[in-house]
Amino acid sequence: MPLLIPIFLILVLIYVSFRRVMEYERLVVFILGKFHTVKGPGIRIVVPILQQMVRVNLQIVTMEVPSQDVITRDNVSVKVSAVIFLRVVDSQRAVLAVRDYLYSTSQIAQTTLRSILGQSQLDDLLAKREEINAELQRIIDQQTEPWGVKVSAVEVKNVDLPQEMQRAIARQAEAERERRAKIIHAEGEFQAAQKLAEAANVISPNPAALQLRYLQTLVEIAAEKNSTTIFPIPIDTITSFLKGLGQK
Repeated sequence: MPLLIPIFLILVLIYVSFRRVMEYERLVVFILGKFHTVKGPGIRIVVPILQQMVRVNLQIVTMEVPSQDVITRDNVSVKVSAVIFLRVVDSQRAVLAVRDYLYSTSQIAQTTLRSILGQSQLDDLLAKREEINAELQRIIDQQTEPWGVKVSAVEVKNVDLPQEMQRAIARQAEAERERRAKIIHAEGEFQAAQKLAEAANVISPNPAALQLRYLQTLVEIAAEKNSTTIFPIPIDTITSFLKGLGQK
């Protein structure tokens, strides 16, 4: 019995000394509080009491930035939320340089989101989303780089506009569509006038062509089974009559 207790303690010590490190993890090891090394995946031995360890996950972390109240450059109040994709590239710095790199990155992302979007106008926020995402990613990654954290992407997730602004944007879009419709209609009228002028130039040298066009118009009217019949009178026929009335 006196021998079983030491043997049992030794077995327990050996058991707790083994650490299984996954492929996507790194083990930051300290000896008596001083940094020693970073161990990769596999079975690793960590001596209890003498050595301490911190596990660091190297997988990409998806972090959602809470909705932020932002006043744009043109004084429009909006609520904006975003999502960040980040991962640890240096396990040693992620443990030694910052206490909680996830929390710190979240705080930096919130302040940067308010700062960058506050310098943008509402139209840029809605239309130039990719440029804003790239600028946010650059600034946040620049601040987290000393911590061994790489921000791979930042995406503005949602933009909530006030009801008054939504109605104003809807009216603006409707007015823009009406303007485009009027321009298209005017261009159609202009092209039709050009074609009519060309047709008149073709018909004017030959008066018989105009008479044939009159007869074709009568055929088209009669095909509709209308009760009204129109007989066009050439202008040349009544010109002399109109001149006589003018002299009287």
